[in-house]
Amino acid sequence: ALRDVRFYFPAAPLSLAEVGWGNARAWWHIDVAAVQRIQRDETAMREFRKLEPEGMPAARKALLALVQDVANHTGLPLGRIILGGFSQGAMLATDVALRLEEAPGGLCVLSGTLLLEDVWRTKARARAGLPVFQSHGREDPILPFRASELLRDLFMEAGMQHEFVPFEGGHTIGESALLKL
Repeated sequence: ALRDVRFYFPAAPLSLAEVGWGNARAWWHIDVAAVQRIQRDETAMREFRKLEPEGMPAARKALLALVQDVANHTGLPLGRIILGGFSQGAMLATDVALRLEEAPGGLCVLSGTLLLEDVWRTKARARAGLPVFQSHGREDPILPFRASELLRDLFMEAGMQHEFVPFEGGHTIGESALLKL
Protein backbone atom coordinates (compact mmCIF):
# COMPACT_ATOMS: atom_id res chain seq x y z
CA ALA A 1 0.00 0.00 0.00
CA LEU A 2 2.96 2.34 0.51
CA ARG A 3 4.80 1.66 -2.75
CA ASP A 4 3.69 5.03 -4.15
CA VAL A 5 4.47 6.92 -0.94
CA ARG A 6 7.68 8.86 -0.40
CA PHE A 7 8.99 9.92 2.99
CA TYR A 8 11.42 12.81 3.48
CA PHE A 9 13.06 13.26 6.86
CA PRO A 10 15.27 16.35 6.81
CA ALA A 11 17.86 16.40 9.57
CA ALA A 12 17.94 19.55 11.64
CA PRO A 13 21.27 21.33 11.16
CA LEU A 14 22.39 21.77 14.78
CA SER A 15 23.86 19.08 17.05
CA LEU A 16 22.76 19.03 20.68
CA ALA A 17 25.71 16.95 21.84
CA GLU A 18 27.32 20.01 23.47
CA VAL A 19 24.32 20.37 25.83
CA GLY A 20 24.39 16.69 26.72
CA TRP A 21 21.59 15.45 24.48
CA GLY A 22 23.63 12.86 22.58
CA ASN A 23 22.77 12.54 18.90
CA ALA A 24 19.73 14.83 19.11
CA ARG A 25 19.44 17.62 16.53
CA ALA A 26 17.82 21.07 16.56
CA TRP A 27 16.53 23.53 13.99
CA TRP A 28 17.54 26.52 16.12
CA HIS A 29 19.51 27.19 19.29
CA ILE A 30 17.72 26.02 22.44
CA ASP A 31 17.61 28.54 25.25
CA VAL A 32 17.87 26.07 28.13
CA ALA A 33 17.19 28.77 30.75
CA ALA A 34 13.96 29.77 28.96
CA VAL A 35 12.88 26.12 28.77
CA GLN A 36 13.43 25.79 32.52
CA ARG A 37 11.43 28.97 33.19
CA ILE A 38 8.40 27.85 31.17
CA GLN A 39 8.26 24.62 33.17
CA ARG A 40 7.61 26.45 36.43
CA ASP A 41 6.20 29.87 35.53
CA GLU A 42 2.92 30.49 33.70
CA THR A 43 3.94 34.08 32.87
CA ALA A 44 7.15 32.84 31.26
CA MET A 45 5.13 30.30 29.25
CA ARG A 46 2.79 33.06 28.06
CA GLU A 47 5.77 35.15 26.93
CA PHE A 48 7.43 32.12 25.28
CA ARG A 49 4.31 31.60 23.14
CA LYS A 50 4.62 35.12 21.73
CA LEU A 51 8.24 34.87 20.57
CA GLU A 52 9.89 33.65 17.40
CA PRO A 53 13.06 31.74 18.31
CA GLU A 54 16.25 33.09 16.79
CA GLY A 55 17.02 30.80 13.88
CA MET A 56 13.40 29.91 13.16
CA PRO A 57 13.16 32.19 10.08
CA ALA A 58 16.15 30.42 8.47
CA ALA A 59 14.68 27.01 9.37
CA ARG A 60 11.31 28.06 7.91
CA LYS A 61 12.97 29.17 4.69
CA ALA A 62 14.80 25.83 4.41
CA LEU A 63 11.66 23.77 5.02
CA LEU A 64 9.57 25.87 2.62
CA ALA A 65 12.25 25.28 -0.04
CA LEU A 66 12.22 21.54 0.67
CA VAL A 67 8.43 21.35 0.40
CA GLN A 68 8.56 23.19 -2.92
CA ASP A 69 11.35 20.88 -4.15
CA VAL A 70 9.30 17.82 -3.17
CA ALA A 71 6.23 19.20 -4.95
CA ASN A 72 8.28 19.97 -8.07
CA HIS A 73 10.10 16.61 -8.05
CA THR A 74 7.03 14.47 -7.45
CA GLY A 75 4.46 16.57 -9.29
CA LEU A 76 2.24 16.43 -6.21
CA PRO A 77 0.13 19.42 -5.25
CA LEU A 78 0.64 20.73 -1.70
CA GLY A 79 -2.70 19.19 -0.78
CA ARG A 80 -1.14 15.73 -1.14
CA ILE A 81 1.91 16.47 1.04
CA ILE A 82 1.74 15.86 4.79
CA LEU A 83 4.07 17.80 7.06
CA GLY A 84 5.17 16.63 10.47
CA GLY A 85 7.90 16.59 13.01
CA PHE A 86 9.02 16.00 16.57
CA SER A 87 9.68 18.80 19.09
CA GLN A 88 11.19 21.75 17.17
CA GLY A 89 10.43 19.85 13.97
CA ALA A 90 6.76 19.79 14.99
CA MET A 91 6.82 23.53 15.67
CA LEU A 92 8.50 24.18 12.33
CA ALA A 93 6.07 21.90 10.46
CA THR A 94 3.14 23.72 12.11
CA ASP A 95 4.55 27.11 11.19
CA VAL A 96 5.13 26.11 7.56
CA ALA A 97 1.73 24.39 7.25
CA LEU A 98 0.08 27.63 8.34
CA ARG A 99 2.18 29.81 6.00
CA LEU A 100 2.00 27.82 2.75
CA GLU A 101 -0.06 29.43 0.00
CA GLU A 102 -2.36 26.42 0.01
CA ALA A 103 -3.06 23.91 2.73
CA PRO A 104 -0.94 20.76 2.91
CA GLY A 105 -2.61 17.36 3.02
CA GLY A 106 -2.19 17.14 6.77
CA LEU A 107 -0.07 17.97 9.79
CA CYS A 108 1.53 15.67 12.36
CA VAL A 109 2.67 17.38 15.60
CA LEU A 110 4.68 15.11 17.92
CA SER A 111 5.69 16.72 21.24
CA GLY A 112 5.51 20.22 19.80
CA THR A 113 4.28 23.40 21.42
CA LEU A 114 2.64 26.70 20.68
CA LEU A 115 4.89 29.46 19.36
CA LEU A 116 4.07 32.74 17.61
CA GLU A 117 0.60 32.48 19.09
CA ASP A 118 -0.87 35.62 17.56
CA VAL A 119 0.49 34.83 14.07
CA TRP A 120 -0.52 31.17 14.20
CA ARG A 121 -4.00 31.97 15.52
CA THR A 122 -4.62 34.37 12.62
CA LYS A 123 -3.19 32.03 9.95
CA ALA A 124 -4.95 28.94 11.38
CA ARG A 125 -8.34 30.33 10.36
CA ALA A 126 -7.43 29.67 6.71
CA ARG A 127 -6.77 25.99 7.53
CA ALA A 128 -10.26 24.93 8.65
CA GLY A 129 -10.69 21.25 7.78
CA LEU A 130 -6.94 20.49 7.78
CA PRO A 131 -6.33 17.00 9.22
CA VAL A 132 -4.05 17.30 12.27
CA PHE A 133 -2.62 14.52 14.40
CA GLN A 134 -1.06 15.72 17.66
CA SER A 135 0.55 13.80 20.50
CA HIS A 136 2.31 14.88 23.70
CA GLY A 137 3.57 13.30 26.90
CA ARG A 138 1.87 14.30 30.13
CA GLU A 139 5.22 14.33 31.98
CA ASP A 140 7.25 16.15 29.33
CA PRO A 141 10.15 17.82 31.22
CA ILE A 142 11.05 20.08 28.27
CA LEU A 143 7.80 21.34 26.73
CA PRO A 144 4.92 21.48 29.23
CA PHE A 145 1.87 19.36 28.51
CA ARG A 146 -0.28 22.43 29.21
CA ALA A 147 1.30 24.21 26.22
CA SER A 148 0.36 21.28 23.96
CA GLU A 149 -3.23 21.66 25.14
CA LEU A 150 -3.13 25.33 24.15
CA LEU A 151 -1.90 24.33 20.69
CA ARG A 152 -4.66 21.69 20.51
CA ASP A 153 -7.22 24.35 21.38
CA LEU A 154 -5.89 26.66 18.66
CA PHE A 155 -6.25 23.86 16.09
CA MET A 156 -9.77 23.05 17.24
CA GLU A 157 -10.92 26.68 17.37
CA ALA A 158 -9.72 27.08 13.77
CA GLY A 159 -11.94 24.16 12.71
CA MET A 160 -9.20 21.70 11.86
CA GLN A 161 -9.93 17.95 11.86
CA HIS A 162 -7.93 17.30 14.98
CA GLU A 163 -6.93 14.12 16.80
CA PHE A 164 -5.06 14.56 20.08
CA VAL A 165 -3.28 11.59 21.66
CA PRO A 166 -1.81 12.35 25.08
CA PHE A 167 0.32 9.65 26.67
CA GLU A 168 2.00 8.91 29.98
CA GLY A 169 5.61 9.82 29.41
CA GLY A 170 8.09 12.55 28.68
CA HIS A 171 9.60 14.31 25.69
CA THR A 172 9.36 11.45 23.24
CA ILE A 173 6.97 9.84 20.80
CA GLY A 174 4.69 7.62 22.83
CA GLU A 175 3.71 4.12 21.79
CA SER A 176 0.04 5.10 21.76
CA ALA A 177 0.86 7.81 19.19
CA LEU A 178 2.80 5.36 17.04
CA LEU A 179 -0.11 2.94 17.06
CA LYS A 180 -2.47 5.68 15.84
CA LEU A 181 -0.20 6.88 13.05
